[in-house]
Amino acid sequence: MKTKDVEALYQKFVLATYNRSPLCLVKGKGSKVWDLEGKEYLDFFPGWAVSGLGHCHPDVVNAIKNQARKLLHIPNNYYGLKQAQLAQKIAEKSFDGRVFFCNSGAEAMESAIKFVRKFGSASGRYEMITMDRSFHGRTLATLTATGQEKFHKGFEPLPEGFKQVPFNDFETLRQAIGPKTISIALELIQGEGGIRVADQDYVRKVRALCDERKMLLVFDEVQTGMGRTGKWFAYQHYGVEPDLMALAKSLGGGVPIGALVVNRKIKEEVLTPGTHASTYGGNPLVTAAGLAVFKAIQKEGLLRNAEEMGDYLRSKLLALQEKYSSLIQEVRGIGLMLGLELNQPGVEIVTAAREKGLLINCTQDRVLRIMPAMTVTKRQIDRGLRILDQVLGEVAR
Repeated sequence: MKTKDVEALYQKFVLATYNRSPLCLVKGKGSKVWDLEGKEYLDFFPGWAVSGLGHCHPDVVNAIKNQARKLLHIPNNYYGLKQAQLAQKIAEKSFDGRVFFCNSGAEAMESAIKFVRKFGSASGRYEMITMDRSFHGRTLATLTATGQEKFHKGFEPLPEGFKQVPFNDFETLRQAIGPKTISIALELIQGEGGIRVADQDYVRKVRALCDERKMLLVFDEVQTGMGRTGKWFAYQHYGVEPDLMALAKSLGGGVPIGALVVNRKIKEEVLTPGTHASTYGGNPLVTAAGLAVFKAIQKEGLLRNAEEMGDYLRSKLLALQEKYSSLIQEVRGIGLMLGLELNQPGVEIVTAAREKGLLINCTQDRVLRIMPAMTVTKRQIDRGLRILDQVLGEVAR
């Protein structure tokens, strides 16, 4: 089959819920992928940050193969060894807490929404405040929490109890709190929102405000978690802890998993038996993969690599900004979660880069997202940036 044949099957049998590029990927290894026709690409946006270790990391592949030979799934009314071990590992690398496992970032945030509502139910508080240009998922509650109206259109009436305020604006946030407010949810780096980074002072003030008002602070680390910023979790750059943290994407190394981490300082038993569940959540296959991700990050020193390669990539991007100052407005981000804000729409650049063998992403119309795997090398960064340089040169001309 050729890519056009696969396109024809999609047009006939698959709902058109995505704007798809004419690309059918069939193989991947590290930061390289190959399409159906055998063309090789350098992937600097691997699966919306799902493949944080790169494609088909051998530790993850072996863990999946070994587990698949033994047991694929058990119901959650039995104990699962790998689920217990992965929960322990998450708590060891983040904060003292307990974990609920699910299948995606949206489900992890949905779990957080249910948790804070149950937590506040006795006092009649249920409102969650989120940020403009945030993105929290596609379920009805998480898209309502998302601070982008384009995702809301056509799904009204939306659930009540959500309010959006400007990002990094503490005074407006403080004034928005009302008698029904129980929680504040925050991405420390807005991914879909354009790689916008939360200010240090802002985050610390939000933490103090939640403590003062007896509200819960939720960090959505679906995209930032598991080493992408050079630390296990992005909140560790800020010197504060959340009450709840949502994880997914890189946690599974390529297989679907989500997790809600609940800080043990919340003494109340909130989500008790029967109040929340996920049939596939934390099954043996995905938790084996998650354990392999932790193992690989530690064994290969990938936190340090994410920091060092992130600094190297940033320096290269800043050089491009200087070279193409009429095109590039700003370079921002932390670690290997970087963005270039352009002075014009970026879709043409993404398309041209793909045609030359580099996969990147554009969000918010003008922000190029460049988020290579944590295993990326200087040589691969150099190669990818040469392609981007060529494309920007053509656009500038």
